[in-house]
Amino acid sequence: MASTNDPFQFQEFEEAGNLLDANRDATTISIEDDDMPEKQRKATGFTPDVDDLDPLASDDTTELLSGQKKSAPIWTFEYYQKFFDIETHHVKERIIGSMLPWPGKNFIHVHLRRNPDLYGPFWICTTLVFALAISGNLSNFVVFLGKPNYKYTPQFQKVTIAATAIFSYAWLVPLGLWGVLLWRNNKIMNLVSYSFLEITCVYGYSLAIYIPAVVLWIFPYEWLRWCSIVVALCLSGSVLVMTFWPAVREDHPKVMIAIMSSIVLLNVLLAVGCKSYFFSNPEVVVPPTGNLTATALIKAPSAT
Repeated sequence: MASTNDPFQFQEFEEAGNLLDANRDATTISIEDDDMPEKQRKATGFTPDVDDLDPLASDDTTELLSGQKKSAPIWTFEYYQKFFDIETHHVKERIIGSMLPWPGKNFIHVHLRRNPDLYGPFWICTTLVFALAISGNLSNFVVFLGKPNYKYTPQFQKVTIAATAIFSYAWLVPLGLWGVLLWRNNKIMNLVSYSFLEITCVYGYSLAIYIPAVVLWIFPYEWLRWCSIVVALCLSGSVLVMTFWPAVREDHPKVMIAIMSSIVLLNVLLAVGCKSYFFSNPEVVVPPTGNLTATALIKAPSAT
C-alpha cells in the first residue's frame, strides 16, 4: 500500500482546484483558441505570428510550399525570363545530346524533361549565323590568296542573309509543324502532342552540329565539305526524326510520310542551300586592257 507522504505523488490538479474554488469569478484563457480577442492576447502576453497579420506573406508561403508561381502577362519581361533561366550544364547536355543522338531516345523526353528553354537555341542560331558569314568570306579569301587579279572585298550582306535563313528555319518551320501536329491531334486524339516551345527548342539544338561543319567548309576541298554535310545531316536529321516519329506514327500512313518527308527535306535544303550560296567560288573578272577594248569596239559593228 502506498504511503500517504509519497514524495512522487502528483498534486497539481488538487492545487488548481483549490485556486478555482477560492476565486469563482476568475476568467480562464486558452492560448490555443483562435478566436481570442486582441485585448486578451495582449493581457496574456501572447504574440501573434507575423504570417497571421500579413496575408501576402501567407500567400507567398503557400505558393512556395505548393511549387506554384504567379503567371506574368505575356507582354512583360518576366514572362520571357523563365525561358532563359537554365543552368550551364543543362545546355551542355542538350548540345551533346543533339550532336550524338542515341537510337530510340526521344530528345524531348530525355533532355528537355518538360523544361524547354530558348537560351540554347538563340545562341546556337546566332553563332551559326556568324559562322556562316565569316567562314564564307574566309573561304573566298583562301581560294584566291596570292592571285594578282583578285581583290578581296568582305561581303557583309552575308550576315543578313544567313540570319534570315537560319532564324526563319528555326522559328517558322517549328511554327508550321506545331500547327500541323495540333490539327492532326484534334483529328486523332491518341497522338503525342508537343508544345510550340518544345518543338522550337528541338530545332534550335539540332542546328548545333552545323557549327563545326561550317568551320570545316573554310578549307577549299569539295570532298571535305560534302562529307561534313552528310554527317551533319545524318545527326541533325536523326534527332528530328526520332523526336517527332512518336507524334505521327499513329496517324494515317500518307500523312505520316508527308510530315516526316517535309522535316527531312527542309533540313537538307537548309544545309545544301547554305553550302551552295556561302561557299561557291566566285569567278575572277579580269579587266580588259585598252587594246582589247579598242579592238572589241572596232570589231563590234562588223559582227553585225
